[in-house]
Formats: sequence, structure tokens, C-alpha cells
Amino acid sequence: MSGPRCPGCAQPCAWPRLLPCLHSLCEPCLRRLGPPAGAPGAARPVLCPVCDAELSLPAGGVGQLPPDCLAGSRAGAAAGCDLCADGAAAGRCLTCGVRLCRFCCRAHRRQKKTASHAVTDLENTKDCSQAGKPLLCPSHPTEELQLFCEQCDQPVCRDCVLGRHRQHPCDFSSNVIHRHGDALRELLKGSQRHMDTLEDVLSQVDEMGSAVRSRAEAVATEICLFAKGYVKAIEEHRDRLLKQLEDLKVQKENLLHLQKAQLQQLLLDMRTGVEFTEHLLMSGSDVEILVSKGVVSSRLTKLNSVAYSTHPSVDDRIQFSPHERAGQCCGYEVFGAILNKVVDPARCTLHGEDFHSARQNQLSGFTLLCRDTTGERMGRGGEAVQVTITHKDKRDWAVKPTVCDNGDGTYYISYSPEEPGLYAVCVCVKGQHVQGSPFTLMVKHKFREHQGVFHCCTFCSSGGQKAARCACGGTMPGGYQGCGHGHKGHPGCHHWSCCGQVKESSECLCRPPSDTSQRSLLRTVEL
Repeated sequence: MSGPRCPGCAQPCAWPRLLPCLHSLCEPCLRRLGPPAGAPGAARPVLCPVCDAELSLPAGGVGQLPPDCLAGSRAGAAAGCDLCADGAAAGRCLTCGVRLCRFCCRAHRRQKKTASHAVTDLENTKDCSQAGKPLLCPSHPTEELQLFCEQCDQPVCRDCVLGRHRQHPCDFSSNVIHRHGDALRELLKGSQRHMDTLEDVLSQVDEMGSAVRSRAEAVATEICLFAKGYVKAIEEHRDRLLKQLEDLKVQKENLLHLQKAQLQQLLLDMRTGVEFTEHLLMSGSDVEILVSKGVVSSRLTKLNSVAYSTHPSVDDRIQFSPHERAGQCCGYEVFGAILNKVVDPARCTLHGEDFHSARQNQLSGFTLLCRDTTGERMGRGGEAVQVTITHKDKRDWAVKPTVCDNGDGTYYISYSPEEPGLYAVCVCVKGQHVQGSPFTLMVKHKFREHQGVFHCCTFCSSGGQKAARCACGGTMPGGYQGCGHGHKGHPGCHHWSCCGQVKESSECLCRPPSDTSQRSLLRTVEL
């Protein structure tokens, strides 16, 4: 007779017990999972060999796990007939407790000895569970579990009620099954709702997985098309660069061939003139020399006046810049350009409005324009520009400039000097000075606002004393001439030059005060 098999060892399941995850194992497998009953120490977690769920065994060990009463009924449909062993079990005799196939069920009802037996179908799981043998108490093996202890929440036998469960509220299983069954049904409804939700979510997950795969395939196609187009663009850009390089090479070679032909012709003419003149001077008579002197002199003078370059007309400055933006090619931005322009520091120039002077603590600047060997504007940035601004009297005092690359061959140099005085400014490109470098920079004192009287009346009202002070604290510098009011002053009326506010006025502001009190008040304000 075949029975249920343990999912852990695949052997016939003897006394299976139910784990908290609702999987059942045989006792040998359970003993391998946890410590034996009565072992000291707290219960340790174990893993179910079926679902890998982490479980906590009861403190009493695996022996305290409830038995799986339905293990046999779950395997009943798969088991064979106990009488003929040929057909699959389709029913069970409630009196004999044997499994019967359909043919044996009919025969069991026809036989005289078993005609009164109750035979039920295995399809009814409720009947199937009741068709098994009565469940006996593990503490009292001869007693059937017919009662239920509410306090301990477990089935008990009559001897248990008289013993350990004497003071506990107990009732017959048939009386409490409805209440506990209803509670289980409510939990079952909640679990079924979760099952429906989980199945829906799993369906969505599967659909999303299919969508992800489809989208990934579409994006992969896009990537391949992009890469194919990019490769095509790079190949076309490569061919264009190689053609540009070939054209540049041919252009330089043609210029060199032309220069070579011109120099060779000039050399041939020179050699002819020199050989003829040497032969004339060595072999000719005085008269012959004098006769040929005019034409020979004219020829040699003409040859000597021919202008020619002492250097090749072109150079080998051909560079490839892989990081240079080269615009669009087949709709893709490409990089890499052939550079035949090389910056010439000697041709680079400085530009700006009065960049030889600046004011203390004020932002000033000038522009550097880079040119190539032919004097043309470079048209691109990236050059190594170094700028130093050093105080001539205080060598350890320097101004840190900021160089801004405009990307078009120009560079803006800005600075803010903190100390007045004379500075030396050096501007170098690739370690060489540019035109106008180094140059001197005069940094003047910062502008000071006047407070009180600051025109020349201060000087005039003092009677022409050179020690008279302006409201800013400075004195009048230099010598002065009369201003037309009969006292010593300076030409016209000026604001004080000691504070940088020198400004001519259309009329004299140094009118003498009308009385002594006004003079005294004016002097008080001035001082």
C-alpha cells in the first residue's frame, strides 16, 4: 500500500508533522532540522527544506509540532485500491477504513458481509478526512481526541481533561468547530483576496517583463542604428580630413617646387654671370674688359638686386587636434581638425584703452590678440598664455591676473591691484613675449570722495599759503600764479589735485569772503 511521501527525503512519510509554513516532514527529517525534545537553550531558527522559509521551532522541539492529519487524505487520490491494487482509489469504506477503486466500491456494497458498510467518495475532502482512523492523543495513545481546550488552543482527550487541563475551559470538538472554523474561513477569505491581488500583480510583472524585453530590443535597434550612423559619419570625417591633408600637402609641395624652380633659375643665371665675369677678368685684356664692362656690370647689378627668401616659403607645421570641434557630419557632431596655423608670439598684439595705467582696487584689463606666422588671426583658442604682474619696488608683491580664453584667438586678461605703484607686466605665449611685452603699469591711488570745501578757495582764503590743507587732508602741490583776484592762486579755479579730482571751472570760485566772520567760518570748515 502506497502512502504520502516526505518532500525532504522522498521516503514514505511516517508520522508527518506540520511546520509553521504548512509544509509537512517526516520525523527523521524533522530531527535533522532541530534539536531533540527537551534540549536546553532557546529555540533556534531553521530553514524549511521545501520553501527555504526561516522558521522557529517550539521550545519543546520538533515533537511539539502538530501532526499533519490530512497528509494521508491528500495522497489518497493518488494511491491505489487496497483490495485489487489494480485501479486508482475512488472511495473509502468508513467501516473498514480501506481505499477502494470504483469496481471494488460496487462489489463492496454487493457482498453480504460488507453490504451494510458506508462507502464514501474520495472527491469529498471533508468525508475523506473523516474517513480516516480516529486521531488518538499523543499523551494517552488509547484515547481519542474528542475535546478542545480553549486555554491551550489544542484538541485533548478525556484523560487530559481530568489531568493537566482540569481547570481549563474545554468543550467537545463538534461544539467549537463552527466558531473556530468561521475564524479560519475569515482568514481564508483575506488570504484569497491577497492571492487574487498577487496573481494580478504577477500578471502585471510578467507583462512588464515582456514590455521591458520589447523596449530593450527596440532600444538595442536604435543603438545599432546610431552606432552605424556614427561610424559612417566618422569614416566620412576621416576621409574628409585625409583629403584636406592631401590638399594641404600638395599646396605646400607646389609652393616649394615653385620656389625651387625660381631659385634654380636664379642660381643658373648667377653662375653664368659669375663664370663669364671671372673668365673675362682672368683672360681678357684691358680693352676687352673695358668693352664688356657695361653689359657685365648691368647684368650682375640686376642679378644682385633680385629679391629672394633665404628660407623655404612654407614650413612643415601640420598638426592634428583630436579634441577640436569639427562641426556636423551626417547629422552627428564630430571632433578632430587639421591645424596648419601656428601661433607666432612675435606677431601677437595687445589691445585696450590705456592699459598702461590702472586704479587701486579697481578691476582693469586688456585683450591679447594671437596671430600666426603670416600675421593672420588664429581664429581659435587653446594657446598657453602666461601673464605676470609684479611690483617694481616690492618684488614680493604681485597681482594675480585672470586669463579668459574667448575661443576665437583673443584672450582677456583682467586684474585688480591692491597696492599703488609701478608694476612690470609680462605677457607670454608658449614661453615667448608678445609684441609690447614687457610693459610698465602705473597703479594710482584709489579715488577718495571730498567732504566739505575742496575748491581753490581754501588756498585763496588762506592768503596764498602753500601749507593750506584741502578738506581731504592733502596740500596744494607745486607753485601757483594769480587767478585775477589780487591774491596768490593758480590759473583758473581747479579742484584739488591732491585727491585726484582735478577739474577746471568756467569761473573763479575763490571769491574773497565779504567779512571776517565768513572768512573764519570758511577756514574752520577747511581745516
